[in-house]
Parts: sequence; structure tokens; C-alpha cells
Amino acid sequence: MAPTIRCADSPTKGVSRREIGYDKAMGKLSSSPFPPQASELRRWTLSEAADLRALRASLHEELTGDVLGEDEALEEVPELIALIATELATNALRHGIPPTVVRLLATDDHLVLDVADHDVGSLPELVEARPVGDGGRGLELARALSLDVGWYATGTTKNIWASFPRSAHV
Repeated sequence: MAPTIRCADSPTKGVSRREIGYDKAMGKLSSSPFPPQASELRRWTLSEAADLRALRASLHEELTGDVLGEDEALEEVPELIALIATELATNALRHGIPPTVVRLLATDDHLVLDVADHDVGSLPELVEARPVGDGGRGLELARALSLDVGWYATGTTKNIWASFPRSAHV
């Protein structure tokens, strides 16, 4: 079973993402609480797909302290975070209402990506039956490559979050 971020006041404390995060019958990502102890490290506001490249480079710099060279590869955890940030931000830009806000948050043991758009009227959907190459795999990638993934809504935003382990390299 996949680990989950433990939330002090969460009714789902100790429950895995597979138990709370995905409703197979509906293809929807179930709502889940956000870790209240997370503190914001950095925030990016995106208005178009052209902003994604700068997001990825800036995330790398935030996570490693180094500027990413043109053909340079990322280390494992920063690469996963940058990949998932790009995927979730792409979904928000394509299917949500701008601007898209990407936040990098931290708990004692985890790094958390939180990607918000302003379309509070739609629910996040997992697309499993789509042919490879047709897109729509951002949430599936987040589920496969992160420790946990979930979503919540505020009065003005719909937020998707994914958590990752803190490592010695980050």
C-alpha cells in the first residue's frame, strides 16, 4: 500500500491513497484533506503553456539550489516533482480557469505540490482508458510517481496536490 501524509485532524489519518484517493466506479479523484502543517516554500502563477518551461527550471533551482543547464538532467526526486508539476499545471491550464497557481510546500518529511485553478465547478477525473499519446495522463502519473495525491476546493479554487519524500538531495 502507498503511504499517505498524516494529517493531525484528518478523518483519514493512516489511510492509504488507494483507499481515499480514487473512486474506480466514477473515474474521479476523491476529495481529501490537505496537510495543515505544510508551509509554503515558493509560488508560481501561470497564465499560458509557455510558462511551463520557466516553472520547471525554477522548481529545479528551488529544490537543488542550482540553475538547470539546457541539456542537464534532474536528480530523481526533483525530476519527479518537476514532471508532476508540469503535468498538473498543464491540466489546470487546459481544463481550468486561469490563472493557475503552483505552490511548493514542505512538511517535516515531505514536499508537497499544490496546483490550483479557478474552475470550482468541475471535478478532477482520472482517464485510464485513453490510448497512449492522447494525453490526459497527468493525474495517473501523479498517482503512480508520488507518495500520495488528492484534491480539495476552496471558495475560489480547485486544488490538486501530490506529495513526495524529502531527500538528502533536496
